[in-house]
Amino acid sequence: MFIAKELKEKNVCEYLLYMWQVEDTIRAYGFDLDRIKNEYVSRFQYPEEQRKEEEKWFGYLIDMMREEGVMEKGHLQMNKGTLSLLTDKHRELLDDPKQTEYNAAYYRALPFIVELRSHGDKEKPELETCLEALYGVMMLRLQKKEVSEGTQKAIKHISEMLAMLTKQK
Repeated sequence: MFIAKELKEKNVCEYLLYMWQVEDTIRAYGFDLDRIKNEYVSRFQYPEEQRKEEEKWFGYLIDMMREEGVMEKGHLQMNKGTLSLLTDKHRELLDDPKQTEYNAAYYRALPFIVELRSHGDKEKPELETCLEALYGVMMLRLQKKEVSEGTQKAIKHISEMLAMLTKQK
């Protein structure tokens, strides 16, 4: 909860990636709040009051995931809403003739976005595809798996575009 709050203020893309990781963490622990408390939250060395808040937050997220039917896959509505707002900002910047730097970054990333979309759900917003690519690479790195040179190049361009997007308020 504390990390999420901080990230949401500083970098909404990093916030979404973090929240997706939290959703996957909850799934990995089988929606078992006691296991999350004992095996996950306990690692963070929070003061007692913060630890209780964090545990309560995980319980709230577990309930939401159950209610929204995203126990096996998918994302919470609050995360979808954040992505939707980010997508609106992305479109707004692309439509603004004064945003030449952002447009240039987008067009540098576009061939990679098109390639990624050709292998996945073409109905998803472009930004979701971009974030999924970043999330996938993050998971590969956590597993200490190799990331190809081509993927690294794609991630570099996508990351540059997303960094510019998150700086826009």
